Amino acid sequence: MFRRNNMLREDLRNIAIIAHVDHGKTTLVDQMLRQSGTFRENQVVQDRVMDSGDLEKERGITILSKNTAVIHNGKKINIIDTPGHADFGGEVERVLKMVNGVVLVVDAFEGPMPQTKFVLKKAFDLNLPVIVCINKIDRPEARPVQVVDEVLDLFIELGAEDEALEAPFIFASAKKGYASNQATIEKDNMDDLFDAIVEHIPAPESNEDEPLQLLISTIDYNDYVGRIGIGKIERGTIKNGQEAVLVNKLHPEMQRKVKIGKLYEFIGLDKVETNEQKGGAIVAVTGIEDISIGDTIADSECPEALDFVKISEPTISMNFIVNDSPFAGREGKFVTSRQIRTRLEKELQSNVSLRVEETDSTDAFKVSGRGELHLSVLVETMRREDYELQLSKPQVLFKTDENGKKLEPMEKVTVDVSEQFVGAVIDKLSRRKAELQEMKENSAGYSRLVFKMPARGLIGYRGEFMTDTHGEGIINSSFLGYEPYKGEIPTRTTGSLIAFETGVASSYGLNIAQGRGILFIGPQTEVYEGMVVGENPKGLDIEVNVTKKKQMTNTRAAGSDDAIRLSPPRVLSLEEALEFIEDDELIEVTPKSIRIRKKILDTNKRYKSKNTKK
Repeated sequence: MFRRNNMLREDLRNIAIIAHVDHGKTTLVDQMLRQSGTFRENQVVQDRVMDSGDLEKERGITILSKNTAVIHNGKKINIIDTPGHADFGGEVERVLKMVNGVVLVVDAFEGPMPQTKFVLKKAFDLNLPVIVCINKIDRPEARPVQVVDEVLDLFIELGAEDEALEAPFIFASAKKGYASNQATIEKDNMDDLFDAIVEHIPAPESNEDEPLQLLISTIDYNDYVGRIGIGKIERGTIKNGQEAVLVNKLHPEMQRKVKIGKLYEFIGLDKVETNEQKGGAIVAVTGIEDISIGDTIADSECPEALDFVKISEPTISMNFIVNDSPFAGREGKFVTSRQIRTRLEKELQSNVSLRVEETDSTDAFKVSGRGELHLSVLVETMRREDYELQLSKPQVLFKTDENGKKLEPMEKVTVDVSEQFVGAVIDKLSRRKAELQEMKENSAGYSRLVFKMPARGLIGYRGEFMTDTHGEGIINSSFLGYEPYKGEIPTRTTGSLIAFETGVASSYGLNIAQGRGILFIGPQTEVYEGMVVGENPKGLDIEVNVTKKKQMTNTRAAGSDDAIRLSPPRVLSLEEALEFIEDDELIEVTPKSIRIRKKILDTNKRYKSKNTKK
């Protein structure tokens, strides 16, 4: 082992921006880029420039961590913008290995939320210094003084050292582009934040004369150069074309000679080619096939692997199945099990919280992830890449303890709702085995409810929650651990309206069907036998003939369909469909459509199967 010389790179700072979802991390990074001169004065730049993926822009959330860098007063600040949603916690955990400190962003109205606690605990576990940025202080209902106290309470709850309790607080409006050391003073730039980073975040160690060690924390991909490994140089110097060894702490038997292709550093939003980088720098490396997260690029003479952070285990799974519906292959380009398997294997290379297992069927794969959103984002991405597949109902992953007792994943669920909806939320969650742990009211007429409940109780609830709270409620959850099984939870109380035959839905047929419930489709939609076309509030599955046309007895009657008034259909998103389906149903996902269907399409066979089970 080599002893460190503790030389510091005073010209460099490596930070991660961490926060609860929607507290303004990405907007803050936008402003840091703008004010550091990254963009030309006349350059047109979209908002949330760091959220580069289509899904990220549409949903307004960060899914993948992003690397960027700014220059402030001659010092380079490498910035990693991390996801805030619990389902992408795997991204947060690994990128923190690359930095020497974090900026914790907290909403000046909402205060610390469940994911704030999650990401802050990860930073404390790695002994990273913290700068707290109270964001959105321009909100009319902002309460920065109380939020500072709440953040300090959270520090104490997480067992922070005395030194951590002296963390600097910065008050910002990322939207207006300013940061200030004092909540009451509005400035016209972000300099106070930049200065706090340079002053309070330690410079990385250089140790440029020691043997090379570079831990790969993120994988990028480019059609021209293939896989790109991104990580921080822990020690030594790396050069273009250098011979090295690829090693991995978890697989000590793996030692592979490699040659560095091209070396890049981050400047603004770009990767810029560089010939050489010393310890402490965050770099991107090409030319190494099959490089994976957790690998260490090491000196050939001293192949020592670095420890890699343990990634949280998945808690939910569903089957990805080859589409075998009557409309299979019409809209998608990639439809075979071989194509789906290849795509899932590619996803595993960069999505560290994902697990893929073979099943008894060659046409189905069990895919496990951190939550419904984690898996639905993967499905939505595949859909946009022209894949076609079917999905089963999400299931939680149970465990057994040493005594053979069944254990299930538990979640801490935090709900912020108007006082008028408190009763409905407590009632619904209690039925799903939730235990109310805490209830607080604030001056704005909102109540915060904290529950402990089984993860399976959340499946199918979020849509119901938005209806019960008239779209105003906020619900967040974070994984607590495994506890003994809590017993049966009532499932969906509504039934399905099922198409009786294949054809095209008519206004006449839909008008008759809408008397039985809420429709998911409109006129001229192609349907097949066994496809779910609506929801029956009475809880029974009912076959309906939505393709039925009115018998025309004379020419005048032909136009009478014009008088039919159909209610607008309830078009389900992918998440809503995942929440809706039951065990005997599947979701058919294609680039153009999301359909719900029964596993057994034939009406007679379905009834026989039900009677056999009874």
